[in-house]
Amino acid sequence: MEPAVESRSLLTVTDVERTFQVGGSPLHVLKGIRMELKERQLVMLRGRSGSGKTTLLNCLGGLDTPSKGEILFNGLPFHSMSDDQRTLVRRKHMGFIFQAFALMPLLSARENVELSLRMAGVPRAEWKDRVTQCLELVGLERRMNHRPFELSGGEQQRVAIAKAIAHKPMLLLADEPTAELDTGMSAQIMAVFQNIIRTEQVTICMTTHDPTILEVADRVYEMVDGKFI
Repeated sequence: MEPAVESRSLLTVTDVERTFQVGGSPLHVLKGIRMELKERQLVMLRGRSGSGKTTLLNCLGGLDTPSKGEILFNGLPFHSMSDDQRTLVRRKHMGFIFQAFALMPLLSARENVELSLRMAGVPRAEWKDRVTQCLELVGLERRMNHRPFELSGGEQQRVAIAKAIAHKPMLLLADEPTAELDTGMSAQIMAVFQNIIRTEQVTICMTTHDPTILEVADRVYEMVDGKFI
């Protein structure tokens, strides 16, 4: 039996705070967050609406910047980079999945995934094979020419996953990816996540308030009022 390989830390969060000014008064949304994401883990941020989990996810992905604290991504000081530097890191090393799928309605599943490769600057010669590979990974190889309105909610979410992993990111960030799905579809999405962690060597961090999917996570952070409990 081979010895287990220790996972490397991909993202480290130290004492992160996020404060917004609302009507001249400070609103403290994140309060001293400390966490770590290791390679090839499925990590869940669980909490009710308004707990701060989406704000934290946005900070992890560089879509927002913390008011205080540090975020190290792959050893780099992500929190203190310029907007242009963060954009380059996101484009090359991160993938995003949103609750509302965020697919282009007039494009087929294949074309939606191609769009991700185009935006990431992947050479056109690689598109066909990579698109097919990603749609096969999520079980949609027979639906690749269908447009979003011809697909179920679960199928649309799987296209969104294929789109998010197409450029081979190190980190996948998903905001409530099962919120619009029933229990059966949610279980399918979790199975897809576990599969792409194995095959794509990706780390996944997602927000959720669904207790039925927590058992598949490697780590669950419970959020209440901007803090972990």
